[in-house]
Amino acid sequence: MARRTKASRWPSALAEVLLLSIAVLAGSANAADSANAPAPVADASLASANGQDVYLDVTLNGSAHGIVHFGDRGGQLWASAASLRSLGFVLPAGSPDPVRLQSLAGLQVQYDAQQQRVTLTAPLSMLKLPETTLAVPGITPHKVTASPGLLLNYDLYGTQGEGSNASLSAFTELRAFGPWGVASSTALSQQTRADGGTWQRQSVRLDTTWSQSWPDKLLTLRVGDTLTDALAWTRSTRIGGLQIGSNFALQPYQITTPVPALLGSATLPSQIDLYVNGMRQFNGQVPAGPFQLNTLPNISGAGNAQVVLTDAFGRSTTLNFSLYSTQQLLKQGLSSWSVELGRVRQNYGLVSNDYGHDVVTSGTWRYGLTNGLTVETHGEATTGLADAGVGGAWLLGQAGVLSGSYARSGGSGQSGSQFGLGYNWTNSRFNVGFSGTRTNGAYEDVAALYGSLPARASGSATVGYNTDHIGSFSLSYLYQQYPGQTASRYASAGWFKSLGRSATLSITANQDLVDRNLRSVFVNLTWALDARTSASVGLQHDNTGNFVTANTSRATPSEGGWGWNAALRQGDDQNGGQGELDYLGRYGRYAAGVSAFGGTRYAYGDANGALVFMGGHPFAARQINDAFALVSTDGVPNVPVLLENRLVGSTDGNGQLLVTPLNSYQNNKLGIDAMSLPADLRIDRVNAIATPSDRAGTLVEFGITPVRSALVTLVDTAGKPLPLGSLVGVNGQPATALVGYDGEVYLDTLAAHNVLAVRTPQGACGARFDYHKDASGGIPQIGPLPCTLEAIP
Repeated sequence: MARRTKASRWPSALAEVLLLSIAVLAGSANAADSANAPAPVADASLASANGQDVYLDVTLNGSAHGIVHFGDRGGQLWASAASLRSLGFVLPAGSPDPVRLQSLAGLQVQYDAQQQRVTLTAPLSMLKLPETTLAVPGITPHKVTASPGLLLNYDLYGTQGEGSNASLSAFTELRAFGPWGVASSTALSQQTRADGGTWQRQSVRLDTTWSQSWPDKLLTLRVGDTLTDALAWTRSTRIGGLQIGSNFALQPYQITTPVPALLGSATLPSQIDLYVNGMRQFNGQVPAGPFQLNTLPNISGAGNAQVVLTDAFGRSTTLNFSLYSTQQLLKQGLSSWSVELGRVRQNYGLVSNDYGHDVVTSGTWRYGLTNGLTVETHGEATTGLADAGVGGAWLLGQAGVLSGSYARSGGSGQSGSQFGLGYNWTNSRFNVGFSGTRTNGAYEDVAALYGSLPARASGSATVGYNTDHIGSFSLSYLYQQYPGQTASRYASAGWFKSLGRSATLSITANQDLVDRNLRSVFVNLTWALDARTSASVGLQHDNTGNFVTANTSRATPSEGGWGWNAALRQGDDQNGGQGELDYLGRYGRYAAGVSAFGGTRYAYGDANGALVFMGGHPFAARQINDAFALVSTDGVPNVPVLLENRLVGSTDGNGQLLVTPLNSYQNNKLGIDAMSLPADLRIDRVNAIATPSDRAGTLVEFGITPVRSALVTLVDTAGKPLPLGSLVGVNGQPATALVGYDGEVYLDTLAAHNVLAVRTPQGACGARFDYHKDASGGIPQIGPLPCTLEAIP
């Protein structure tokens, strides 16, 4: 301990107390700059006989750490082991205490005695700093809403052939929706008439289902006609009953696949940039220390990532990573499941209410065991049959994904098994994959009891390669063999090339490997004439002959308008052509055309759209297959409405507009164009986020109130503008309006006759006036009005 004389003890002690007080105050102020700053450490004196105790503002590897107690011994800094550990230093056991900073190998010390601060730069191996986790900011969905209503989708199609041959068909969907869920029923009605015959009518109900979802639980319940869940190695079955299970579509912004963790460390605070296959996908800041970057790369298959760190001195460090992204896996800890119970639907599309007698149960479960392994299982059972199996998908590092499955079935004295194997690998240029299944014994599933048996053996293989200059190449092979049937084997090859910015050329060849006489070749050249118009010419050769086709079309614009299509075909037989005219309007899509190929000639027409009853009013709209919104402007008509900053229409005479389509469970941005509205309207908001539930409508209200508004100029009895900041009340209301420059005040709660009460720094006064609307539709300017004592209300 440093020696001190008796005469100098009190001044020195007083100075130490003052320094400690200043250190505490400075540490408090510095807390806003460094959330992890340690509290000042009041160690025993660190000074020697020729030194002094100092309290320094510490910066370690670019990060502020507040005030720390040191000893200054002739320009050499000493610190207690506890102080250094609180800063993040890793000191070996048995280290001296206190520690001379300059004795630590690799530590750079910049000591500024006048400014009472020290800057330390240490290698990361000397420090134990907290890990910083970075990720792309997620999108927070708004509250999911659904308003009560009814909807009828329709699609009407009719043909008229030669003679009296004709047909009419109507597909309809009746849907009811609200906070309680959505109920829908679809049906198909047909009428046909052969030449000289009578009309034959047939109607069939397709699907009738009620469903309810709970987005916070990722859970959906369906009652009625539905499909059982299936995996890649199982078959789905249409049933009438109930289904409950996971539904990731309820949280579309949630990431369900594994997110690669990119690990690194920064010696100094740095800017971090992530590049995947040369494209920047993330930018942020990291403090000194280790970091973990979690972000879903915008790639499919193999890719390369570079993390570039740039510190405050402009020095850059690049870290390289190899990635593999696939949709076949679930991220670690995430699971999905489904359970079904019901009776198998038979003769779907032909008979309305034909269900099997036996009850069927089915269950499916997938689980992300690790980020590289997803396991799955499926089972189903009915009277006389039980079938169950397991499977999984493994990420082989950068070598692709390997999948496999095994299932067994048994019942009625018979049993069998099925196994499957698959593999795929892809990157930006090359892809390869194969998959196959094989059954042994009397393997059956529920679908086999009501339809065809599973294939005895099936398999496929694909190879593709993409080049920059000579196009993309592909090869594929398909094999199938069903019980009691001859095996089928097919091979195909393809080539695709972009010719400039507006043309593409493709060639495809198919070969039946069992019957070598069955082959086909297609050559197609397509031009994009503009954003909506295209033309194409094709050549085709198969076992029936040679054909030349020509087609030109103009797509209907999404905002509405006309489109058309014309096609010609010339060959060994079936010569002819087709022409069609389309119109997309606000209330539906309409098409009419004629077709003549070979000896068959007919005209046809189609009309589809929707009728909606919601908010107490009926609406006509285009066909609505997902969600929608009813925008209300409090009865104000002709208000322009925007969807994702795109004009979609204006409100009707009731101040309402049906806006379609919206995406279920996603944030859909709606707005109104306030700049085009009259000045005598008060608008509560101009933007809103609508997040509707599945296939439902939601009411979105924009509060718009007609008001009498004016810019009033107030002067005193001498004709001078009232002082800035004077308060104005209108017709007995609280005085909340402020007088601005030149005595002007904006008022929007005026009546036909108005009395103003004004409070100025000099006292109170009042004014009276009648409101007159501006002839040009703008905001009336009234005054100057004298504010007098006589007019005080």
